[in-house]
Amino acid sequence: MKLSVIAFTARGGALARRLAETFGGRAFGLGKGKIPGLEAADSLSQWTAQRWRESDGLIFVGACGIAVRAIAPHVKDKFTDPAVVSVDEGGQFAVPLLSGHVGGANALARQVADLTGGQAVISTATDVNGLFAVDAWAKEQQLAITDRTLAKEISSALLAGEPVGFYSDFGHPMPEGLGTEGELGVWVTARTGPGPFARTLRLVPRCLTVGVGCRRGTPEAAVAQAVQEALTGWEERAVACVATIDLKAHEPGLLAFCETMGWPLVTYSAAELAEVNGNFTPSAFVRSVTGVENVCERAAVRAAEGGRCVVPKQARDGVTAAVAERSKV
Repeated sequence: MKLSVIAFTARGGALARRLAETFGGRAFGLGKGKIPGLEAADSLSQWTAQRWRESDGLIFVGACGIAVRAIAPHVKDKFTDPAVVSVDEGGQFAVPLLSGHVGGANALARQVADLTGGQAVISTATDVNGLFAVDAWAKEQQLAITDRTLAKEISSALLAGEPVGFYSDFGHPMPEGLGTEGELGVWVTARTGPGPFARTLRLVPRCLTVGVGCRRGTPEAAVAQAVQEALTGWEERAVACVATIDLKAHEPGLLAFCETMGWPLVTYSAAELAEVNGNFTPSAFVRSVTGVENVCERAAVRAAEGGRCVVPKQARDGVTAAVAERSKV
């Protein structure tokens, strides 16, 4: 976590330095030269605005009211806001003010309290009642939440004592408090569409790799169309990377597509692709050009690190695409 800490008094500054040193962050003091040894923050509002953009977590060493007023203009969404914790300068109480689960403020407050010997003041309902928190669990497992409304309804159902189901395509252990049945449930999957419950919240791991082959000079739009069709029935948020042969490492259309989607491009030599085990769709023409009879399927499976091909080679407008799924997430 990229952490920024600010203090307002000399005593608070000592704690701010300790927190920054322990958790690997930066410590600031309000006012030039006001708190020796800390980076100077001329204005609390300017400091908050800048650190809000650049940090994963903010710690205010002082009164909660100061922190609340400082962050108020910037609060937008618990899925994007940084973690915010307020701790008194004596270190007695660490209060997570924002993004308790997804942002990690609850965990950060507990770490602060452990360091100071104080108390973390946790107020989120699932924590208070010792219940499964879907947003916190999803973050721990590095899963994307596909429906925020359903995520809130799952928490509400658990608080009301209603059954909530759980199923994972990847063999995740059953979280405590969930079961195999329920009208409402959680499904860990890379697939789209209806799930195993009447109302299903899909949690998506980055477990798909897309293999691509293309002719020289293929435009970005053609690559995008082919990949989109190959991913029919699969969640785009599950894509970890695009893979191809090293001969295509500088193909402009492919590079532009990867940049647009925010997906890294990984490449392999023909020899590396030939080492991949499996039954792949052969092409004599592809072999004559690249030295291996199939690029897209082999590249997808190679990038999936022992996974399996779930969408075989599809060809469209000079582009071939295939999809593989990692067996472990």
